[in-house]
Amino acid sequence: MNQSILFPDMQEWNSELQVVTFPAQQSGALIECIVTLDELAKISGATISSEQEALAAFERVRFDLEELAEELIEDEAFNQLGQIEVVS
Repeated sequence: MNQSILFPDMQEWNSELQVVTFPAQQSGALIECIVTLDELAKISGATISSEQEALAAFERVRFDLEELAEELIEDEAFNQLGQIEVVS
């Protein structure tokens, strides 16, 4: 794992966009990472129908999501809003 990219133990559910957001820090810059409900279900193998289930699934696969996000950050694969969209 690249020590210059840190992932604080923070995440939240965005019900409007149906995504879990979580921050990353690289060289002092804050980067917003997102994972869609569909992608989270795919990675976790769980059926997700509520905020609580989404956050629980996120916790179960946090390490995998952080690894994917780290690769995307290193590749500078930011979306138009400057976010990292985690996909497997």
